[in-house]
Amino acid sequence: MGALLAISGSLRKDSLNTALARNARELVAADIELRVETLHGVPLYDGDLEQAQGIPEAVDRLKSAMREASGVVLVTPEYNNGIPGVFKNAIDWLSRPASGIAEVFGDRPFAVIGASPGGFGTTMAQAAWLPVLRTLGVRHWAGGRLMVSRAGGIFDEAGRLSDERVREQLKAFIEGFHGFATRRSES
Repeated sequence: MGALLAISGSLRKDSLNTALARNARELVAADIELRVETLHGVPLYDGDLEQAQGIPEAVDRLKSAMREASGVVLVTPEYNNGIPGVFKNAIDWLSRPASGIAEVFGDRPFAVIGASPGGFGTTMAQAAWLPVLRTLGVRHWAGGRLMVSRAGGIFDEAGRLSDERVREQLKAFIEGFHGFATRRSES
C-alpha cells in the first residue's frame, strides 16, 4: 500500500475542495504522502459506451491510484444538499465492472471531508455518501469530521489556506485518517 489518495469532487479551476485537498498535502507530517486527483476527463456513465469501448482512460487512471492507495479521502462539495452529480458519476464508473468492486473499494479505508461557501459546510453531502460507501464495502473512518463552512474566505489569492483553525483541523484529520488507514495494512 502506498500514499493516501484525495479525490476532489469538483471540476472548477478555483475549486474550494481541490484547494482543500492540495493544502492537506502541504500540511501533513513529512512521512505522510498524499496524492491529489480530480475528476477531469471522466465522461458521463453510459453502459453502451462501456460495452463498446471499455473503461475510459481517466477512470482507469483513478482506479489504479485507488488500488495503490493505503486510503482514500473523498473531498466533496455539496450541491443542493447532496452529492455532486459529477462525483457520484465518477464513483459509478469506478465500480464498473461490478466484478471489480471488491478490488477497488472492498475494505479499503475511506474518509469524507468537504468545503462549502455556505454556512453548513458539507453536512448533507457527507451524510449522503454513507450509503454509497456502505454499498461498495469500504472501511469508513468515522474518527474525525471536517466540514468547512464559509470556505470562500479561508484561502488567499494563491489558494493557500489562511485560516489557522481550519489548517490545524485539516492536518489533524488527515493524520488521524492516515493512522487508521495504515494500522490495518501493517498488521
